[in-house]
Amino acid sequence: MNIAMLSVHTCPLAALGGKETGGMNVYVRELSRQLAERGHRVDIFTRSQDPAVPHEVPGLEIGAYVHHVPAGPEAPYNKHRLFDYLPEFAHGVQAIAEQNHVHYDIYHSHYWLSGWVARELQNCQPAPMVQMFHTLGALKNQVARREYDHETERRIQIEREIMQFSNRIVAATPRDCQQMIDLYDAPPDKIVIIPPGVDANLFHPIPRSDAREAVDSKEDHTVLFVGRIDPIKGIDVWFKAMSLVVEENPWLRGRLCICLVGGDVDDDAVPDAEMARLQALKEELGIGDLVTFLGKRTQESLPYFYASADVVVMPSLYESFGMVALEAMACGTPVVASDVGGLSFVVRDGETGFLVPENDPETLAACLGKLLRDPKLRARLGARGVEVAKKYAWTRIADQIETLYESIV
Repeated sequence: MNIAMLSVHTCPLAALGGKETGGMNVYVRELSRQLAERGHRVDIFTRSQDPAVPHEVPGLEIGAYVHHVPAGPEAPYNKHRLFDYLPEFAHGVQAIAEQNHVHYDIYHSHYWLSGWVARELQNCQPAPMVQMFHTLGALKNQVARREYDHETERRIQIEREIMQFSNRIVAATPRDCQQMIDLYDAPPDKIVIIPPGVDANLFHPIPRSDAREAVDSKEDHTVLFVGRIDPIKGIDVWFKAMSLVVEENPWLRGRLCICLVGGDVDDDAVPDAEMARLQALKEELGIGDLVTFLGKRTQESLPYFYASADVVVMPSLYESFGMVALEAMACGTPVVASDVGGLSFVVRDGETGFLVPENDPETLAACLGKLLRDPKLRARLGARGVEVAKKYAWTRIADQIETLYESIV
């Protein structure tokens, strides 16, 4: 098959942890890699954000071609304002296909911006379309704390339209599926539940001493967060919980690292509003000396961070799936996560970690404190996490996606 993988606003080759880089990048890259290994031609189309980066990157890294399509400024750009450049992006994709004499058998679009582009491409070169939203505007608005964080009515309306005209919709979990039906009137017969996967060759248990040496960990205990620095991630709730943990367990002070992987921490850069808020909050809570913002890290380094940690925390207010939880489990590290979205399905409460109510620092603190005090509990939950994560190996997930393609081509 010839597969057009559409990822308008974020490039699968970008470093993780930036404002617009996260689980979706990993999903597009790893699924494309698996499909390419099966002999399919996979062309990934994403918006060019740097004129110094070649517009076409051969498939040397992941087996799929990555096309950086000029559309609007060739620079990082607010995704809320990208809609105006989607016709230019669609035209660019069409021109590349014609230049390479490729007729695509399927369009697989990611996020609502790409779904709009897929419809335009169907008008020029008909082919079935598979859509995965990764996040939904209506759900993000339910937990948005600032006016700036609210999604536009245009996004929500276009998401509703995409659910009607796409051939199939991939939902990450049964809850994801039901939310599309309840909030968007999505046709149930179009939705297929296929979770994201995890790269078992990359994410696997590593001896803790080796991992700690690799990431230069100095403290005896580490509570780790991996992800974007964004209000929806609930990092402030975690900070409040950690202040309670330290208050209850004063022996941890000086022996504990509250570590964050993700975000930009350039000392010369002006911090964005959320980073500035968190920097102030950690001082206000009296844990400033324990918190370390590590910034972006490569995907290849993440297993060492996971394996060096006592526990990985995901205090999100909304999470469509939660690939970080899956990666941590694959490395044998227990996870404490909010009982929201996909996290409710990935993390098995009392088996691979703990699920807690969102925005509840007291309950979060109780679970984190329990794990920090009990190495045997950490080992038991971590070992079970490795077993559960094996069921999500990308080879299995790609098999399901490939079967889905074949059913509609």
